[in-house]
Amino acid sequence: MAVTLVLGGARSGKSDHGEKLVAGMSARPVCLATGEAGDDEMARRIAEHRARRGPAWRLIEESVDIAEVIAAAEPGSALLVDCLTLWLSNLMAAGRDVPSATGGLIAALGEARVEVVLVANEVGLSIVPENALARRFRDEAGRLNQRVASAADDVVFMVAGLPLVLKRDGRPIHE
Repeated sequence: MAVTLVLGGARSGKSDHGEKLVAGMSARPVCLATGEAGDDEMARRIAEHRARRGPAWRLIEESVDIAEVIAAAEPGSALLVDCLTLWLSNLMAAGRDVPSATGGLIAALGEARVEVVLVANEVGLSIVPENALARRFRDEAGRLNQRVASAADDVVFMVAGLPLVLKRDGRPIHE
């Protein structure tokens, strides 16, 4: 089964693109949502995403243990993981071992019985954060994205709603 990583900045169109990919892969699309409605703004964002996906989508909410959900995904469905960056935040807030959790994710992707599309923010294109926690988060996000991109069959970078294909069928487009 193929694994696709969709990267991009905030409001780049990455979730929308990931949703379209998954909807085109199966009549039984599933969204594994990692975000938690910790405030009113986040609750509105979650509601926006749910409304856009519509009733055909099955929703699984899991903020930390996503490898288990991927491993248990039913053949014939396709799975959207939205998003890895929030998952990373949740891991760090829970004091989890990020490299170990990432290793578990990579293993689950390698054994997935369904098409999987993962969405993640590219956070390393901005200024160096001022505080140590923000720098650690940026660095962990970069390492996570690199590991998932290496394991993925396809990698797409979203800019202004436009998909730029970086990797197709396991091969980088430009080397």
